[in-house]
Amino acid sequence: MKTEIIDRLAVRWGDCHTGELALDRNGGINFTYAESWLRDPQALPLSCGLPLQSETFADRACKPFFENLLPEEWQREAAARALEISPGNPFRLLKALGGDTAGALTFWPIDQALPSCLYAETPVPLSDAELVDLFDRMARAPMLAGQGTRYSLAGAQSKLPVVLVDNRIAVAPPGQATTDIIKPEPERFPGLAANEAFCLALAKSIRLGTAAAEWRSARGRAFLLVSRYDRITASGTTRRLHQEDFAQGLGVLPLKKYATDGGPVFRDCFELVRQVTTEPEAENLKLIDAALFNLVIGNADAHAKNFSLLRNGDRKIVLAPLYDIISTVVWPELSPRFAMKYGRARTLEEMSTGSFERFAADAGVDVQIIRARGVSLCERIMRSIEAGLEVPGLSERSAISALAAFIHERAGRVSLNLA
Repeated sequence: MKTEIIDRLAVRWGDCHTGELALDRNGGINFTYAESWLRDPQALPLSCGLPLQSETFADRACKPFFENLLPEEWQREAAARALEISPGNPFRLLKALGGDTAGALTFWPIDQALPSCLYAETPVPLSDAELVDLFDRMARAPMLAGQGTRYSLAGAQSKLPVVLVDNRIAVAPPGQATTDIIKPEPERFPGLAANEAFCLALAKSIRLGTAAAEWRSARGRAFLLVSRYDRITASGTTRRLHQEDFAQGLGVLPLKKYATDGGPVFRDCFELVRQVTTEPEAENLKLIDAALFNLVIGNADAHAKNFSLLRNGDRKIVLAPLYDIISTVVWPELSPRFAMKYGRARTLEEMSTGSFERFAADAGVDVQIIRARGVSLCERIMRSIEAGLEVPGLSERSAISALAAFIHERAGRVSLNLA
């Protein structure tokens, strides 16, 4: 016996109606592809776990994908409180916040016409005073929930999707595709914006694919400005590209994004890349490099949601550029244990020859490939730091000098372990 459906949302991929997300009376959700989408020979599935089919996906099958589009932890709770809805109701949250999400999808009440401002309205850039006020509003109501906007980004760190007008930050009207993300520096972790800006610049300098980012400040408040890799702007029009993070691709709920909670480990991640990417051997090597880079810089928080699959402009599925790259171990109050173990090692101090051999087995490659790529990566990191790496927007090198020395030392240790 079917449970009564009490509400529906239209799920759109760009300008196309892909299907309906429905809420039943018991609080469960289900998803059904639109017949028009299934008839389209160019149609693509929303997720690895949601293949094209006429049958409806029940709550258990579709919930991991849709839940992972929403903010997490205190961000989700605070946004739900501002909206006066339950943080445990992903349907209501997507109804309130789903006008601009990670990737190509947007969510709209089934009987609501799209806003006329989607392509016509040019937002007004914010002054520094208005930007600082925006940071404060974000702290009270993440994603500006309940303030006339409809944004949703995953993660527990405070962030907001925005657009740039003449290189100045502006808040986009509901439904308009955003192009950038701002991440104000939290009081609890001073230097976080510079830390992330440095790590992203370092990754780019050694030829790893990364999201472009710039350190900025407004009235003494530091923040990171990140260009969205899931957006393409040409001739004044911004187009959304579809992506899904590894938790979505593996059908894992946000609460299980960490391996210690029963979530994905490296073996799962490499298997996903081999199964779904267009050129699995090349993408597998990219993931190896990304994992080794996180090991060197001390990013202990690199869990399944910090890696994504991107369907780029020519419809190929590739590993998305790296993002949320931070040397977390520089803060003593944060755990030094890796979100995903390298072999059996939980920290750099536990790394041994056996750890790299097991990591190679998880990656499905010979350990000599890990050694060769790892040593090369460490050498490039050390050379880049020694050359005085420039960080976009950050003119004062003293802000990153200690971090640079710390990562340089770790690169030397990892290189010796690999030799």
